[in-house]
Amino acid sequence: MSADQLVFWVFAPISIGSAIAMLLQRNAVHAALFLIVNFFTISVFYLVLGASFLFAVQIIVYAGAIMVLFLFVIMLLGVDREESLLERLRGQRVLGIALGVGIALELIVAIRAGVGFATHAPANFDEVANRGGNAAAISAVLFRRYFFPFEVTSILLIVAAIAVVVLASRQRPSLARATEERATDAEAA
Repeated sequence: MSADQLVFWVFAPISIGSAIAMLLQRNAVHAALFLIVNFFTISVFYLVLGASFLFAVQIIVYAGAIMVLFLFVIMLLGVDREESLLERLRGQRVLGIALGVGIALELIVAIRAGVGFATHAPANFDEVANRGGNAAAISAVLFRRYFFPFEVTSILLIVAAIAVVVLASRQRPSLARATEERATDAEAA
């Protein structure tokens, strides 16, 4: 057994277990933490496959930035309590399981039939492929041609995050005041 196979068989059960645990969690914060574990195991798979750029992007973007955003929203909305697992729509679970099985069967049939998979690269592919690798090509486009739109987008995201914090902090005192007024009205009645 090679080292790559050993790493795979160690991390595959962790990946599947964290994904299942994430789905079964009642607490949203715990589910997000299991999702972070899953993102890290997927990044290890990328590293084993030799895709070091995807490994770094998976950790930096998904396990880092996206999960910080998810946890920020969860904490901001106060979704740290447990939710009821009772179905509000009848048949929703059965329909979800049926659709999941259908998609799995469709994937198996498509992979067995070879639909959408090329057996060889187009002519002169090696000559026209990104010279210097994909990371160099992405950075050249992102930081030369689209540098200004990239920076404007990052500024807009920062302004939006600050606006959400300001709006959320303004609403909390008014909500607390409304709750106190209802309590005093109930006591007076």
